Amino acid sequence: MVRGRIIRLSVRDVRFPTSLGGHGSDAMHTDPDYSAAYVVIETDAGDGLAGCGITFTLGKGTEVVVCAVNALAHHVLHKDLRDIVGDFRGFYRQLTSDGQLRWIGPKKGVVHLATAAVLNAVWDLWAKQEGKPLWKLLVDMDPRTLLSCIDFRYITDVLTEEDAYDILQQAQVGKKEREEQMLTHGYPAYTTSCAWLGYSDDTLKQRCAEALKDGWTRFKVKVGADLQDDMRRCRLIRDMIGPEKTLMMDANQRWDVPEAVEWMSKLAEFKPLWIEEPTSPDDILGHATISKALVPLGIGVATGEQCHNRVIFKQLLQANALQFLQIDSCRLGSVNENLSVILMAKKFGIPVCPHAGGVGLCELVQHLIIFDYIAVSASLKNRMCEYVDHLHEHFKYPVTIKQASYMPPKAAGYSTEMKEESVKKHQYPEGEVWKRLHAAHEN
Repeated sequence: MVRGRIIRLSVRDVRFPTSLGGHGSDAMHTDPDYSAAYVVIETDAGDGLAGCGITFTLGKGTEVVVCAVNALAHHVLHKDLRDIVGDFRGFYRQLTSDGQLRWIGPKKGVVHLATAAVLNAVWDLWAKQEGKPLWKLLVDMDPRTLLSCIDFRYITDVLTEEDAYDILQQAQVGKKEREEQMLTHGYPAYTTSCAWLGYSDDTLKQRCAEALKDGWTRFKVKVGADLQDDMRRCRLIRDMIGPEKTLMMDANQRWDVPEAVEWMSKLAEFKPLWIEEPTSPDDILGHATISKALVPLGIGVATGEQCHNRVIFKQLLQANALQFLQIDSCRLGSVNENLSVILMAKKFGIPVCPHAGGVGLCELVQHLIIFDYIAVSASLKNRMCEYVDHLHEHFKYPVTIKQASYMPPKAAGYSTEMKEESVKKHQYPEGEVWKRLHAAHEN
């Protein structure tokens, strides 16, 4: 039963010094410190439950997202949780349509990242109060109730509410069996933990060998900084994993459109399933050009982790600009907006293969992809969810991976709650970890 008036919203800047080990490094982001704006909302319900939400960042700039969360707080404070979820579409639109804040980016950038953090906390609290993991809350929801959470504005030319209702109704067939399948076998994953661009060959080989031993069959390698080095590293990985296992490549927006086509023509010999983010995430027609050029090579285009909103996804789908759609649980406006993109992808017949990793992205996005399979797509063909093995120990309910698959979370909520000790230790700049690093730097 949804209950309580929101009486407190706090947000903290939490950063992990992952750049020290080259973790997360790619062609565009050479020294990321995986970070998060961490939001906690509390109510007067007296049940001791709090909603926790995050949005993922790379270090510098997290303080700007924190400011944006505080700027949005007045839309949340003193609201009854029942009123919020009772008109979730209206509440989502209120946050994204603030008459002044929208001028600096209602559907992209900092304001949208802040919106995701706030709404992720609301969804976490709702699921906790219902005593269900978020994926189960969504799966069990009446289709009309689910659709009332989605803002269809700007996407009705490709997906109306009735279209979405029909998709959900069709997926009722076999739904129970698919839920049992997920609980038994989990959702297939791929690993990005082996081949960060900043890793030495020895580290790369060691991590690849460990992943193979653990049963991983799908691997992603970072490319885009130097063609000859990419050729060498891709050959090294392909030789290690063999011809039968799946290899993906990720350029992290490094190339111009002609450059992407030329570069991938050279890397095609390593048989990648896809090239991820080959160019600017805003360049829809550029992605379409690359996609068309790579079809004869058997290489798909994947993108989405930095697509700002559902409209960008709509146009990517309309332009036939991608073969694999990568939603992100913190880049888009939380569950609400991700639901609309998942439903559009189903209508276009494009598999959803979420972006994960970072701080808490694996914890969050597992709920969305498990819901997608059970209640929307009903298919595992060409579908997998990214996994990165960093920072899970800082979460109260970390992901569980078995046989290279995400096992459905069982704890109530959105798996977003961090350990308070970890938050305090890594809070920037006053946390123990950062005080120590800054002192060492000064010396």
